Amino acid sequence: MVVVQDVLLAGGVLAALICVAGVVAMPTTFDRLHYAAAAPTVPAFLILAAVLVREHLSSGGLSAIAAVGLLFLLNPVLLSATARAIHRIDEGEKK
Repeated sequence: MVVVQDVLLAGGVLAALICVAGVVAMPTTFDRLHYAAAAPTVPAFLILAAVLVREHLSSGGLSAIAAVGLLFLLNPVLLSATARAIHRIDEGEKK
């Protein structure tokens, strides 16, 4: 069981690092936003899986499910609001 936890955690950290590398490497703000939006998906679910392997459906496991669920559901809202704000700032500078 410990090996499974370690593999899931390592996968989650690796996926998060790939998202961070994408944010750093991309030239435009919208490209960076695309990679930042990917961070709450695959890495979060891999870490959730590691927590569930260890905690099962105890209080800790249910709390992790709630946290990742909220993160996953609210990410598109935050992404849209951020993209709109960036667009308004860019349009304001052009006028």
